[in-house]
Amino acid sequence: MDDGRGGTVKEADAAMPVGDAGHGAVTVPERASFWFRRFLAFVGPGYMVAVGYMDPGNWATDLQGGAQFGYRLLFVILLANIMAVLLQALAARLGIVTGRDLAQACRDWLPRGLSLPLWLTCELAIIACDLAEVIGTAVALNLLFGISIMAGTLISVLDVFIVLLLMRRGMRALEAFVITLLGIIAVCFGVQLVAAAPPVGAVLKGFLPSPVVFTNPGMLYVAIGIIGATVMPHNLYLHSSLVKSRTYSRTDEGRKDALRWATWDSTLALTLALFINAAILIVAAAAFHGTGHQDVAEISDAWKLLSPVLGFGLASTLFAVALLAAGTNSTVTGTLAGQIVMEGFLHLRLPYWARRLLTRGLAVLPVIVVIAIFGQGKVGDLLVFSQVVLSMQLPFAMIPLVWFVSSRKHMGRFCLSPVLAVLSWLVVLVIVGLNVKLLGDALF
Repeated sequence: MDDGRGGTVKEADAAMPVGDAGHGAVTVPERASFWFRRFLAFVGPGYMVAVGYMDPGNWATDLQGGAQFGYRLLFVILLANIMAVLLQALAARLGIVTGRDLAQACRDWLPRGLSLPLWLTCELAIIACDLAEVIGTAVALNLLFGISIMAGTLISVLDVFIVLLLMRRGMRALEAFVITLLGIIAVCFGVQLVAAAPPVGAVLKGFLPSPVVFTNPGMLYVAIGIIGATVMPHNLYLHSSLVKSRTYSRTDEGRKDALRWATWDSTLALTLALFINAAILIVAAAAFHGTGHQDVAEISDAWKLLSPVLGFGLASTLFAVALLAAGTNSTVTGTLAGQIVMEGFLHLRLPYWARRLLTRGLAVLPVIVVIAIFGQGKVGDLLVFSQVVLSMQLPFAMIPLVWFVSSRKHMGRFCLSPVLAVLSWLVVLVIVGLNVKLLGDALF
């Protein structure tokens, strides 16, 4: 199998440092070992990726959907999650089979005139994602401690020290930190679900397709926003790199085994993301849709109303704690994705603190400017804008990914089957089409 540089994939693997994402390799037990031990060795990258599917940018669309339309958009969350599972499985396939992440593959297999613009659009997406993290963290600090949004924005820069500490401790420390925060988010919304006591029948019905989604323009707009905010473009670069941090055998059989466990890892992690996104919408539907608060769209408004409406004093606090955990988690994965993209496209490595301060500084500036000119009330508009920027970049990550994994030249026997290739291109067309509509509606 050609590796794109004149050698074979096996030769490239032999020269490739194990765990070349640069954070320490994780040893996988031999195939004769108990299957659960092997699975645990692969657990981690999927949860790092799942962070992007429940970041503060997703909250706004989920809250709006639940408050305005009740449980009817749960099907859209389920559909978006199924698409995400497929795309992340393709990203893992690329990294495991070729030994390259998506950025390295673009650099090696695409003309330079294409790879450099792809790098620029990806950097823009990472800054936009960082913008959502800044806003989410600042709003959470404001809700929990009364810190102004401006001060919270400046405090968010200090998260670089959290990232540096975790980087020093290796891949497993990073994964454990992320999984712990994901657990906190899940517990917070699990408790709120119990307090909200939604009607089970209505919730289950919400997961069934409904034609009203396509006939109601307002509902369709929110549905497109949910899908547009779900698939984070930099996550495809991130996952294709993180799967290489496992020391599995670089043979066809070893790759097949690694693909199976990596797919299970990401699928289970994204199922957790599905639960959290659905929980946000369900809580919003139970608390606001039938109580005269259908206009709730801002995170801060939802926080103020949750405890009084649900009659549960801790509801608002749990909501803010989950938001802070989501913003902090996104910091870790955003830093990793930024480093992977820069190294992959440019073969250029910056110290993590320098890379982090650069992207965080570029994300903090617009928040400070908007607050200084318009006040804190316009910060929510910036959050929506960050999602529009992400939607613009998404095709530039998905199209190369599906192109590469469909190529027998690059993937050999692991290239997609015709049925899976058609399904993958269909998902790309659906997401790109919906994002183009979302972008058009947002701008015009």
